Amino acid sequence: MKYDVIIIGAGASGIMAAITAARQNKSVLLIDKENKLGKKIYATGNGKCNFTNAYMKKECFFGNEELSNNIFGVFSEKNVIDFFNKIGVLSYEKNGYYYPNSNQASSIVTALELELMRCGVTICLNSSVLEIKAIKDVRPCDSISEYIIKGYTIENVADVSSAGLEKNKKISKDNKHNKNSNSKRNSNKSNNNAVTQKRMFLYECKSLIFATGLLASPKLGSDGSSFELIQKLGHTFTSILPVLCGFYCKGNAFKKMAGVRVKGQISILDNGKVLNKNTGEIQITDYGISGIPVFQVSHSISELLLSKKTVMGEIDFLTDISAENLKQCLKNNALILPDKKEFKYILNGILPDKMWNELFNYAKMDSSFTKKGIIKRNMSLEKTINDMINKLVDSIKHYQVIIEKSRGYEFAQACSGGINSNEIDANTLESTLYNNLFFAGELLDVDGICGGYNLQWAWTSGYIAGLNAAK
Repeated sequence: MKYDVIIIGAGASGIMAAITAARQNKSVLLIDKENKLGKKIYATGNGKCNFTNAYMKKECFFGNEELSNNIFGVFSEKNVIDFFNKIGVLSYEKNGYYYPNSNQASSIVTALELELMRCGVTICLNSSVLEIKAIKDVRPCDSISEYIIKGYTIENVADVSSAGLEKNKKISKDNKHNKNSNSKRNSNKSNNNAVTQKRMFLYECKSLIFATGLLASPKLGSDGSSFELIQKLGHTFTSILPVLCGFYCKGNAFKKMAGVRVKGQISILDNGKVLNKNTGEIQITDYGISGIPVFQVSHSISELLLSKKTVMGEIDFLTDISAENLKQCLKNNALILPDKKEFKYILNGILPDKMWNELFNYAKMDSSFTKKGIIKRNMSLEKTINDMINKLVDSIKHYQVIIEKSRGYEFAQACSGGINSNEIDANTLESTLYNNLFFAGELLDVDGICGGYNLQWAWTSGYIAGLNAAK
């Protein structure tokens, strides 16, 4: 079975590549080992799918800048909004974030699936690629054999069930008439009594696009299963690190404060210098820290961890109030505190009660002190309270944690790193090792912060790869 373009990976970038190539009147096959299209898309934006962002700046992206510059010139956020509008998705903007009007990520996937159908793209799900071979066109020159790649053959194995045959009619028809292909059939019965068969197929194409992702969220399909195929073609990878994830921190205090959510600022320090910082709702978990602000600085954390450095995070738990105003507030609370009540109650109404003891412990103070106890010890009440408040404010505004490791790929929304950028043409996303071999999405060394930026890169890179593969 021959196609002009074959795309391996039916995530956001792969689907966009397939639609773009098919719109150039090319025959397109989209292959994925998962049982449905766009699995990762369903999980984005807490199920609402924040598919792009109005605030599209270079500082929102990490990795190879030459690659990510395509977002600002070739297929921008405005192009993305227009694209989805034209395939039936109305969108709305909230604080720069763009969502489908339905507030359902499934609306995005359904619209893309309908467009794939309209464009005549053949979709092959439950299908694992086993081998890829470049078809060489040999051209002798001065007794030296030179060649160009004129196409690719792909050997894959597909699960075809009675239900799957009905869903993938076009694939089923192709398979029925492919009498000369090698086939192995191992039948068994699934829970719905549908018979599943494994069949081997051989495909040929002029252009090939990899859009399989890296290692983030392996349960949704990005499990690195394509790496060996890519490496066999001669490509190499940079260090791949999990980003947009939570991190394990040193100490037991986190278990005591687990469940706390507080608006604060996280700063990542490198030898005392602020490397990156972000403000928002920080989540304290039993293992350490999480939440959008932590995700936004996760690229910096992962790189420091890779370099084996001690990674220090500093949290300001009260960003909306200055240190001086906080001291005054705590002094007022201390003034009206009953003589027999523990001093930790001066934090009541300011921070969650789960944090009180830990903040005092961090400041190396006893939270059970009372004004009556201080007087009994013949200590100066005013001086003691002032000293205590100064230490407590420092604890609240400069709470430092040692970050030990990330939660790993399983809990990461994205990865940094990817195929070495010097092996990729930044303008076309074509391999510099093989002609008509392209890459899109997370496989490339570009990752963004939270807010629709990684999906924007998926749409942009998918569009560029699909457009050039169709030439």
